[in-house]
Amino acid sequence: MKLCYSNKLNKIILMGILIAALVVTSGCTDKSASNKNQEVSAPAEASGAVDADKAAESGELTLMDGFGREVTIPENVERVVCSGAGCLRYLVYLQAQDHIVGVDSMEKKENEIDGRPYVHANPQLKDYPLIGEARGEDDPEKILEVNPQVILKSSMIGQASSSTATDADALQEKTVIPVISFPYGSLNNEEQKAEMYSSIRIMGEAVGKQERAEEVISYIETTMQDLENRTADIPESERKTVYVGGVSMAGAHGIISTEPAYAPFLWVNAKNVAAGMGTEHADIAKEALVDWDPEYIFIDVGTLQLGNEGAIGELKNDTSLAGLSAVKNGRVYGVIPYNFYSTNYESVLANAYFVGKVLYPDRFEDIDPETKADEIYTFFVGKPVFSDLNGQYNNMGFKKIPL
Repeated sequence: MKLCYSNKLNKIILMGILIAALVVTSGCTDKSASNKNQEVSAPAEASGAVDADKAAESGELTLMDGFGREVTIPENVERVVCSGAGCLRYLVYLQAQDHIVGVDSMEKKENEIDGRPYVHANPQLKDYPLIGEARGEDDPEKILEVNPQVILKSSMIGQASSSTATDADALQEKTVIPVISFPYGSLNNEEQKAEMYSSIRIMGEAVGKQERAEEVISYIETTMQDLENRTADIPESERKTVYVGGVSMAGAHGIISTEPAYAPFLWVNAKNVAAGMGTEHADIAKEALVDWDPEYIFIDVGTLQLGNEGAIGELKNDTSLAGLSAVKNGRVYGVIPYNFYSTNYESVLANAYFVGKVLYPDRFEDIDPETKADEIYTFFVGKPVFSDLNGQYNNMGFKKIPL
């Protein structure tokens, strides 16, 4: 009897243990399920963090373009198209031309004379598929055919930022491809230079060329500083008076076409007789040039495309200009055109060394302008293309022009 009671008691104890275990297990399960539900609902309360996590997991990058637009792009971009004058030039500066999958009509055009160094260094660009017309007149359907990961879109100086941002939004909506837009900028003043440097950095970030972007900016700054250092201490009374004529602007022009803020003159501290006119480009009266009577005249040899030698022909044949001191003293020189589908900054820098050599030979004694030009072209576009460029203009660049 005693043994049976003991067995019965053991069974009761065992059943109690089992029930307790089931209760504990049930509690844990409920708690786990509750925690899981909380984890699922948490992202709704922190969507920004989740979006960032998703972007990181999917290999995406969100950046701010030059007009304050947030654009999300793939982390590793290998296929792009460039829209707008000068955009592809910056991509070549960044050594990322192999990312191109399509080009605009300007790159496809067969120009008898072409003042773009990046084209001479990269003749293959004309063989890419067409994505639209020049100067940002894009064709969304053609862009979709080449399937870029990102569209890079530049705007011209003076173009309203609001309209540029609107155009970028519209193109992005039509193609469902990220559009990164930015101002082209310039080296004419600090504000436009800041825009230029920012745009190069934005493009560098987009195509994974951040280090090269900094190299380009540093090279420009170092070069401008070298030019300034060579001439900064020249007394005001000894600075030469100069004029540049025949400046290309959306085509070839004659002697009255000039740049009041011609950068090569600024960088070597020469006195531009047309300075202070308040414009980046100006057409002056011939009478004004006669009144100014500069010691030296530089001619943008792109003027030769006008026929009859353009500005050079005017200096030879226009009797009203025959009395100019520069003409009588044989101080007329040719410089390489730099306005061709926006500004070719490598040509601007190269011209500055030639101008400096002409005006202040003792300050540029160590410089051979053509050799220096090829050094500059090689840095920016990868090849020494001075001879190719100059050959198009009867080799009149970086030479005294006989009148």
